[in-house]
Amino acid sequence: MKALKSLNKYLYKYRGRLLLGLIITIGARVFSVFTPQLIRDSTNAIEDYINGEVTSIDEVKSELMLNIGLIIGAALASAILTFLMRQTFIVVSRFIEYDLKNEVYQQYQDLSLNFYKRNRTGDLMNRISEDVSKVRMYVGPALMYGVQTLTLFVVVISYMIKAAPMLTLYTLVPFPILSFAIYKLSVAINKRSTEVQEFLSHLNTYTQESFSGIAVIKSYGIQEKFNDDFVELSDKSKDKNVDLAKVQAFFFPLMVLLIGFSNLFVIYFGGQQYIDGKIDNVGVIVEFLLYVNMLTWPVASVGWITSMVQRAEASQVRINEFLDEEPSIKNYAEGGLENIKGEIEFKNVSFTYEDTNITALNGVSFKIKPGETLAIMGKTGSGKSTILELIGRLYDVDEGEITIDGKPIEKIDLNILRQDIGYVPQDAFLFSTSIRDNIKFGKANATEEDIIDAAKNAAVHDNIINFNKGYDTILGERGITLSGGQKQRVSIARAIIKDPKIVLFDDCLSAVDTETEEEIFNKLNKISDNKTSVVVSHRASSAKNADQIIVLEDGKIIEHGSHNELMNKGGYYKELYQEQLTKKEN
Repeated sequence: MKALKSLNKYLYKYRGRLLLGLIITIGARVFSVFTPQLIRDSTNAIEDYINGEVTSIDEVKSELMLNIGLIIGAALASAILTFLMRQTFIVVSRFIEYDLKNEVYQQYQDLSLNFYKRNRTGDLMNRISEDVSKVRMYVGPALMYGVQTLTLFVVVISYMIKAAPMLTLYTLVPFPILSFAIYKLSVAINKRSTEVQEFLSHLNTYTQESFSGIAVIKSYGIQEKFNDDFVELSDKSKDKNVDLAKVQAFFFPLMVLLIGFSNLFVIYFGGQQYIDGKIDNVGVIVEFLLYVNMLTWPVASVGWITSMVQRAEASQVRINEFLDEEPSIKNYAEGGLENIKGEIEFKNVSFTYEDTNITALNGVSFKIKPGETLAIMGKTGSGKSTILELIGRLYDVDEGEITIDGKPIEKIDLNILRQDIGYVPQDAFLFSTSIRDNIKFGKANATEEDIIDAAKNAAVHDNIINFNKGYDTILGERGITLSGGQKQRVSIARAIIKDPKIVLFDDCLSAVDTETEEEIFNKLNKISDNKTSVVVSHRASSAKNADQIIVLEDGKIIEHGSHNELMNKGGYYKELYQEQLTKKEN
């Protein structure tokens, strides 16, 4: 249970409620053991009447009626306390589930992009849902029934020893055997539970990817293949669960068998002791039979509790794998900057992607003054997008230095830096909510006027108002309701509505025609006079109005200057510009 130790902080947090639950549990169990004693007294009263020790039938009836009333009262008190016990422990388990999910989700947000490149979405979802639910069963039902079982054992066995020490010893003979069997079965359950949870992650990942790529699957006509693969995975998952169920199935029959032996021991050895005069009356034997059967559910629940604990252990191990991972991007801020002006400088920057070992940048240097626009061009894989990711500090450089307003980027408060950056990726990601909410994602307190102005500047307002529900149109997953160009323009509106000091455009208009692109950039130039802009594009028409243009090849700058300077020099930019100009004229 080493992995479950990480939950101790939550148990300590709710220690007051748990302590109250413990007290209530003890009270409930104490009231429940009154019933066997009262039945013993009732049995003894009848025996005394039969043996002639008591001659008044009314006296016997009176005692029996009193005992019946006490039994009903004890049962009601035990029931009420048991209800309160469940309210205490189960509510705490929901609080801990809430806290743990928030902790996992916060960790997911803090971890860097490399983490998401190494792990699949389905597995991430499984750990924050299925695995956390298994852990909740440990801090809720398992803890509650564990405390209940332990309390009942202590109280019942204490009464049994007080009533008949030797008979108690005979009664408890099967329990060491039961403990050993539970230990062996627990080891097997832990192993198979881990396999079940890991395979469930594979199944969830495959399902999630299939749904996300359903358009590709249908267009290639490979639904049958994916269905066959899913059936195969489902069968393997079923086999893993069946293997686990087979082991768990041993618990209850084994415990019932051993409890049955305990009943036989009570009757046989108790009867012998009664005959030998070591037990005064038959009521003790009846009391012991009730005690043993009271222990049936707690003993049977040991297996269930053990199973829950083992499954929770397996799940917590998987959760801890992510919680223990250190984010590669950390906030080393030394007070941060109150206001970012927008000066960006790369000083001999080199960067290699950890997952692919591809060197994206090699000795890149440039400087952008506040309010200037830098255009970045180059072939696919030349390192253009990497520059934008480094400015947003999604990665840290391997060599060299990046400064913002003359300060190393690592020493700027990460939250302030990203709040002052508007980033528009090439693959525009939109959430499954309304268009209005997607635009407001950039500025939570935006007014309707702000939203419409941003949409107009992104040249998407006319498209939106033509939808049946306008800005209230609900988008499908990842914005599938919109065309590629519309998604990109909504993404631009989302970025500019926050009025950032630095705007990063990563070839974000590749899905629109040249005329629309020029219209958008003309509008953006008007609202970006005081903003530093970095534009990645394959179209020279998007770069010609920039203050600086750099051309990358294999991670190195091969051309750097303004539009006129690069046209005079000749080279990649001039060839590309003339080629695209010719196509436009034709």
